[in-house]
Amino acid sequence: MKFLDLCKVYIRSGSGGGGCISFRREKYIEYGGPNGGDGGKGGDVIVEAVDNLNTLIDFRYQQHFFAKNGEAGKGQQRTGADGDDIVLKVPTGTEILDEDQETVLVDMSETGQRVVLARGGNGGWGNLHFKSATNQAPRRANPGQDGVERTIWLRLKLIADAGLLGLPNAGKSTFLAATSNARPKIADYPFTTLVPNLGVVGVDGSEFVVADIPGLIEGASDGKGLGDLFLGHVERTSVLLHLIDGTSGDPVGDYRTIIEEIEAYGAQLADKPRVTVLNKIDTLDAEERQFIAGEIKEATGVDVMMMSGATGEGTVEVLRALKSEIAEDKLRQKTPEEQAPWQP
Repeated sequence: MKFLDLCKVYIRSGSGGGGCISFRREKYIEYGGPNGGDGGKGGDVIVEAVDNLNTLIDFRYQQHFFAKNGEAGKGQQRTGADGDDIVLKVPTGTEILDEDQETVLVDMSETGQRVVLARGGNGGWGNLHFKSATNQAPRRANPGQDGVERTIWLRLKLIADAGLLGLPNAGKSTFLAATSNARPKIADYPFTTLVPNLGVVGVDGSEFVVADIPGLIEGASDGKGLGDLFLGHVERTSVLLHLIDGTSGDPVGDYRTIIEEIEAYGAQLADKPRVTVLNKIDTLDAEERQFIAGEIKEATGVDVMMMSGATGEGTVEVLRALKSEIAEDKLRQKTPEEQAPWQP
């Protein structure tokens, strides 16, 4: 499945049906009179958040969504049928933006949330409504109201509890693959990850969701590399996991590069709790590990944990540190059956 997190959509609600001009003409009925029915209401355009989607790729192949018009009223006081609604199913975490791409109309942050984006027009009154003592045979009916037509943007921000940050090839995908059932692409060259990945990790009987995004480079806020296009997917997280490549020649510079880019991005990313980890320690001896970790702490003032995503060393401690920063109501507790090892 291809990943798409921004798309343009055209929507239009249904117009209301027109009212009917009609009179009773039954045989043997002495007194006739108006009996035109009202028009039906036009269909609404509704957006619904669902949890079984993680991309907006469906909207690449269909960008126009039109609800049905209401039917016109009929004689014998019959009201026209209402037009059918049309429902746009989007992943949970999708923001609905106005045409200017800045005004947020609604944030679909909860699964099952339904919002009417364009309400259908009301049906017109038939001539039955205009009957009076002085106008007993009105030849007047109202047309239905027009539907609402508008252009909107859909912007997906993945729902995750923890987000991974780091330069390309810092080992983010390796960490996600080692701690969850996610299988992101892993290779020994930069920018292996081109789209965000989600994985569910578990520690001490609890589970939470981790988001891996493409690596940042210096100047990402100015569009270099893949830019900061995917930072929106970690805006909703409770904590950020900042991985530093232990084999890098300048770990302090790598740390500062990432911090400068998230500060330039804004959206309070720099204010989120962060767990800083020196990765790939399997390539370092004990003395080198302590020296690099001490160098980073001395220069930045942050505590540095150590881990190897490839061998699994230190990953449990890192997961526990992430778990401690996530609110309890966001953690999913495993059942005893899920915690027990599988046996044939």
